[in-house]
Amino acid sequence: MKTIVIIQARMGSSRLPGKILKPLGKKDVLSYVVERCEKIVGVSDVVVATSTLAQDDIVEEWCKQKDIAYFRGSEEHVLSRYAQAAERYNPDYVIRVTADCPYVDFQLASEMIRRMEESPSDFIKIGGELPRGLAVELFSFTALKYIEKHGKEQRHKEHVTYYAYENNHEFSWSYVALPQGLSHPHLRITLDTEEDYELCQQIAEHFKGDLLVPSEEVVRFLLDHPEIAKINAHIEQKPVV
Repeated sequence: MKTIVIIQARMGSSRLPGKILKPLGKKDVLSYVVERCEKIVGVSDVVVATSTLAQDDIVEEWCKQKDIAYFRGSEEHVLSRYAQAAERYNPDYVIRVTADCPYVDFQLASEMIRRMEESPSDFIKIGGELPRGLAVELFSFTALKYIEKHGKEQRHKEHVTYYAYENNHEFSWSYVALPQGLSHPHLRITLDTEEDYELCQQIAEHFKGDLLVPSEEVVRFLLDHPEIAKINAHIEQKPVV
């Protein structure tokens, strides 16, 4: 079973421009994401998928300097960019990650791959709600190509797997249990605003820039320090339209 990770990454952001290359700990946000993805057990390749816009030239240069695989495609038609990036590797399965999640859970992702090997399906669904920013999505390349063919609405083009959740009866699903230590959906550990960035910096400082700190320890830290978790508690996620 060949599984690759594709990380959606672009410099454009209405609320926090350039967020994916902002300093974090001793490195930058994208370094956290890539290095954590490289720790997922069962992954053969980690690819950064960015846009062809000039503002994302710096992402390509970052990848070249660090010898990280990359792909450039449409900025607005993210689904197309994603499918074209995957096509180069002809994988069995793809893990979708976004570059604004520096503490993405590589241990849970490893368990998802193990579960998919035991019970092959189009998608893996997590049995519970994670803090925002820790989850990955695991799905078959066949399902991705199907979504690219059938997902015609703007929301489908912008949000790679949205079609599957709107039409879940068209796909097969396996399930993986959520560790109890991660079942805290009120926490926000993603990067979309200045408040999010401040919280991520507090985490990085506490763990002394450890890029591979387990996500459960990050969650425990925020639960033990509600004054830090409160920094971005008021931020609302943008709705899908």
